[in-house]
Amino acid sequence: MPRFTTVALVAGAALLVRRAVRGRMATAPLWPMPALDEPVSGYGRGSTVPRRVRVAGRTTPAEGVVELRLEGSGLPGWQPGAHVDLVLPSGLVRQYSLCGDPADSSAYTVATRLIEEEQGGRGGSREVHDRLQEGVEIAIRGPRNRFPLVDSPAYVFVAGGIGITPVLPMLRAAEAAGAEWRLVYCGRSRATMPYLAEIEALGGGRTTVVAEDESGRPDLGFLAGIPAGTLVYCCGPDGLMDAVAAAMPEGRTPRLERFSAAATTGGTAFEVELRRSGRTVRVAADQSVLAAVGEELPGLTYSCRQGFCGTCQQRVLEGEIDHRDELLTDAERDDSMLICVSRCVGKRLVLDL
Repeated sequence: MPRFTTVALVAGAALLVRRAVRGRMATAPLWPMPALDEPVSGYGRGSTVPRRVRVAGRTTPAEGVVELRLEGSGLPGWQPGAHVDLVLPSGLVRQYSLCGDPADSSAYTVATRLIEEEQGGRGGSREVHDRLQEGVEIAIRGPRNRFPLVDSPAYVFVAGGIGITPVLPMLRAAEAAGAEWRLVYCGRSRATMPYLAEIEALGGGRTTVVAEDESGRPDLGFLAGIPAGTLVYCCGPDGLMDAVAAAMPEGRTPRLERFSAAATTGGTAFEVELRRSGRTVRVAADQSVLAAVGEELPGLTYSCRQGFCGTCQQRVLEGEIDHRDELLTDAERDDSMLICVSRCVGKRLVLDL
């Protein structure tokens, strides 16, 4: 008899759970949903699975710059040019280039410059500087690499300010491989340029330091005469990268790592069908897809709003995408987009929402 009572109680509980689930589904804003595959989410991809790390070291390699050593277990390997997402205590997600030693599997090293709100900052660097003290635990995602160092017998590197962080591991790798290399390192002043002493010791006469308070802007005219087999890498402010691209020989382009994504607006208006919810929204020329869709589905997850973190990634079922992000791989771009920055080439997109 006790066994029969237990079975009856379990069956009754299961029935109540099923009824509750049906009730939640019936009132959900996205119900009814077609029988499609699971939607893509920025949090669901392997490269974005959160891992816990602890701030094990904190230094100041230059004025206004903080370097963090993040220790954890089972950290994936990485190559020069890679970056990780830091999921900050507030929930903000920010991307920082790895600038430590790829052979060190126990920790990642990142550095960030403080950018105040009046300078265009959005709170992430301030939180890193104020809250990520030694002993604090945070989540990270990645690493990912959209700025890989390709094998070459010769390189030219151009870095501006904190843009030295992805370049520094490249310099070490080029030196270890015996490749020819040259670096132009720019900054407002020597005091604000992180890792300057290490770079000068590593490069010797191959490093040109351009501090604006001493010598103004860099002379990039030499780029017009670089040999055909030399690869050019640049990371820094948009103005510096535009200048590098303009100085290149005709028909050649540098490999760039940008601090900010392309503009999220511009072009023409278009429609977005939300297939699962049976709704259609109009995206104005001066509006992002995220903003337009968010008015219908306010529960959408997002963070950086600049096409870097991947939180707002959604599957595209129909339509041609105007990709403006700095994150997705070529394979991912076939059928998904970051709705915070990317747009539609034509007049209509269909999203798996």
